[in-house]
Amino acid sequence: MTTYAALLRGINVGGGRKVPMAELRALIEELGHTGVRTHLQSGQAVFTAGQGDEDSLAAELAAAIEKRFGFPVDVIVRDHAYLRAVAEACPFPAAELAPKQLHVTYLSAQSDPERYAGIDQAAHLPEEFRLGDRAVYLYAPDGLGRSKLAEQLSRTRVTKGVVATSRNWNTVLKLVELTAGED
Repeated sequence: MTTYAALLRGINVGGGRKVPMAELRALIEELGHTGVRTHLQSGQAVFTAGQGDEDSLAAELAAAIEKRFGFPVDVIVRDHAYLRAVAEACPFPAAELAPKQLHVTYLSAQSDPERYAGIDQAAHLPEEFRLGDRAVYLYAPDGLGRSKLAEQLSRTRVTKGVVATSRNWNTVLKLVELTAGED
């Protein structure tokens, strides 16, 4: 049995694409998974599965969400070891920063650094980004909502063909905590 976090992209924001967390928990249980919990309303669920891998579990959950709620939702599933490794590999001094200043964008696949070559990092300072293992770390001192660099990182030429969903540092750490002990 492995504990996973499912990261749902773009739900429960701006009044559309509503996925109530109680219904999401019930749906994941109906798929045969156990220990189901959700975190916040923005699309994090933790569950234990006895079979399947990250990609097959993400596809299964995405299909079930679309069938139940009537719209597609991109889903990334990651296990505890990966989530812990991403947190530990943070290239920025996380302990010295406010959690709203540091974000991780989880990617469905490893992204080619060439995708980011057209982004002039110097033009966005003091904001910075670094690539990780299927992740992009973003330091945005004024928060994600005001980040011009985040806009560049989310453009289609950078994200085409890859599911990308961002979480602030508090959520990154909470997902490590919620998935601990079962991997």
